Amino acid sequence: MHNFKDLNVWKKSIQLVKEVYIITKNYPSEEKFGLTSQIRLSAISIPSNIAEGCGRKTQKDFCNFLYIAQGSSFEFETQLILSFELGFIEENVFENTVSKLNEIQKMLNGLINSIENK
Repeated sequence: MHNFKDLNVWKKSIQLVKEVYIITKNYPSEEKFGLTSQIRLSAISIPSNIAEGCGRKTQKDFCNFLYIAQGSSFEFETQLILSFELGFIEENVFENTVSKLNEIQKMLNGLINSIENK
C-alpha cells in the first residue's frame, strides 16, 4: 500500500485539476452540463484513481487503477482539444495545459512500468 499524497504524479494531477476549474469557469453557460462537466470529471478522475489504487491490497490492483487514471488522462486530452477547436480556450492555455498533462501521462507510464517490472 502506498501513500498517494507522497506521489509526485498525484500532486501534479491535483494541481492540474485546480487549473482546469479556473479555465472552465469561463466556458459558455450552455456547456455547464456538457463539455464543462465532462472535462472536470475526466481531470478529477486522474488523481482520484491514483489515490484509490494506493488503497488497494496488491500491486496488480494498484497498477489497474493507474491504467484507469491513464485512460482518463487521454479522455481529458481529447476534451482539451475540443475545447481549443471550439474556441473555449486560447492557444497558450491549451498548449500549457496539454504540456502539463503530457508530463503526468509520462509519470503514470513510468510508475506503471516500475510496478510491472518488479
